[in-house]
Amino acid sequence: MQDFWIYFQLGWQHILDLNGYDHILFVLVLCCSYALKDWKRILWLVTAFTVGHSLTLALAVFSIVKVNVGWIEFLIPVTILFTALTNLFRSNKGRNPVFLYTMTLIFGLIHGLGFSNYLRSLLGKEANIVWPLLSFNIGLEFGQLIIVFLVILLSAVVVSLFKVKKRDWSFFLSSAVVGISFMMALDRFPL
Repeated sequence: MQDFWIYFQLGWQHILDLNGYDHILFVLVLCCSYALKDWKRILWLVTAFTVGHSLTLALAVFSIVKVNVGWIEFLIPVTILFTALTNLFRSNKGRNPVFLYTMTLIFGLIHGLGFSNYLRSLLGKEANIVWPLLSFNIGLEFGQLIIVFLVILLSAVVVSLFKVKKRDWSFFLSSAVVGISFMMALDRFPL
């Protein structure tokens, strides 16, 4: 059980590490256009991301899938950029949940590959990596939910206290993330 808590803690700390803010940006633009009343939809989105993330993380850790790390590091900000752009160019009423969940699941696959080298180095030569892998992924989900909670809380404060329209707030955050993720993608383009 002690191993569970070690890997659980590593998982949520890895997500909340400000040096690796690309994951924080992704979760931010994924849920910035929602309100607290949409908690079920947000939970499904984050879970879809975690399922994709966990799948490719497991496949990579078990050496079933091997990828070019340079391309994955480039694709991660591209997924953030695409998600932010979808926030800018769709209306709240025009959301297609199937498209959104599918997109989030696929982007989770890409992000999971980005974590695979990190987790593989953590696991080292452990005989049984299933339990640490599960613990780490549960920690990742927990960290994501902390980000979601903070984004929803900040959004509620801005919308209710400062009387900013929810759509304008989402547009502001998404626009900022478009700029940041575009620069990240340019910086990480594999040559």
